[in-house]
Amino acid sequence: MYNMKHYLTCLFTALTLTVMLSSCAGTVYVRERPVEPVYSRPPAPGPEYVWIDGEWYGSHGHYNYRQGYWARRRPGHNWNHGHWESRSGGYIWIKGGWN
Repeated sequence: MYNMKHYLTCLFTALTLTVMLSSCAGTVYVRERPVEPVYSRPPAPGPEYVWIDGEWYGSHGHYNYRQGYWARRRPGHNWNHGHWESRSGGYIWIKGGWN
């Protein structure tokens, strides 16, 4: 019984630390903004869709690119495109989102 309790306590502690540390990930700064890949935008699936531009996401000290996609328009909301912002440490990516 002791071994199972000890095992579960260690497992819970490890999971808690993993979640806490992953949520504390720092902002990724780059000296130069990466060049957006060129790709073809597929046709809209219908008039109720809006194009969501590709996004950059930080991973292990650099940015990776996720291609854009069509999303169903949200009534009463507008899509704000992501953009690069200049900071004293370099450039950071500001995610797009609905408002």
